[in-house]
Amino acid sequence: MSRQPRTEKITLADVALRAGVSPATVSKVLNRRSDVSASTREHVMEVVAELGYQPTTLRHDRPRKPALVVVLDFVASPYAGTVLQEILTAATEASTDLLLRLPPYPSAGASAQAAREWIAQQQASGAIGMIELAVASPGAVLAAADDAGLPVVMIDPIGMADSRVVTIGATNWAGARSAADHLIRFGHRRIAWIGGPLNSAPSAERFHGYRAALDAAELEPEQVLIRHDAFTVEAGFRHGRELLALEEPPTAVVSGNDEIAIGVLAAAKELGVEVPGRLSVTGCDDTPQAEWTAPGLTSVHQPLTGMGRMAVDTVLAMAKGSRPASRHLQLATGLTVRDSTGPAPKD
Repeated sequence: MSRQPRTEKITLADVALRAGVSPATVSKVLNRRSDVSASTREHVMEVVAELGYQPTTLRHDRPRKPALVVVLDFVASPYAGTVLQEILTAATEASTDLLLRLPPYPSAGASAQAAREWIAQQQASGAIGMIELAVASPGAVLAAADDAGLPVVMIDPIGMADSRVVTIGATNWAGARSAADHLIRFGHRRIAWIGGPLNSAPSAERFHGYRAALDAAELEPEQVLIRHDAFTVEAGFRHGRELLALEEPPTAVVSGNDEIAIGVLAAAKELGVEVPGRLSVTGCDDTPQAEWTAPGLTSVHQPLTGMGRMAVDTVLAMAKGSRPASRHLQLATGLTVRDSTGPAPKD
């Protein structure tokens, strides 16, 4: 059955007629009553999505302005806060409200029905598009959004990008390579890597950029110098301590983000390792905190504000029926050099 355009003329009785059930059954499904079989519930929700029906009470309560749903799992990180600030600014300029949501997974990803219900709830709240910030989104949710005509834009997605969404990121490979090249030019040869999880597309791209720089310089790092963990200060601190405790510690560390790098700086300070005299450290993201570390952190500058604004502009254009020129958009990176990097120690 082809999906009909949304219209205010669609009524609960229309849904009941199309589904072949009573209006009371439709009402029970919409109110999540337990006395309806799973098969009936799923069938009714399919018809609801097909007809574009929304309950009368929700139509009356709909906000005056359209809204964008922003899905993220951690607001407090400098990375998320910087991107979110620009999303808020751009949405406000476009007279669009923001609805912040934690990832609804695994509940909404457990079944097609649960995913459709979650998407329908967002649209009932006025959502005309969704931006996902560095999270993994199950196929069921993306399929439900696609079926409902809700455009999705993902910033720095975790996992493989889905062909039904637009992704926005930075030139992560080139950025990490520039950081490693910077250290190699300073004479460093024992260069470690501490990155985020490999199922994160940005982390994997940055790791491959680091490896490309070392390969070009004919350097082969020992496996003990390569670490994959979380994008957190705690991970950087833990791995930094382990690396600096090696019999032959690295003279430089390329970090997958600024928080990891800050953890490495903290580990070096605790162990009395001078930065950059004995150890050089680079980060990635160039968050505001990078300027205020001691010493100031050399970091790959990611256009975080640009990504946030592009996400809003792109999803609003898609909501109006426009198709983006590309499904995978990347903004340029650059290396911001501060005092955390310097020549390799002579001994």
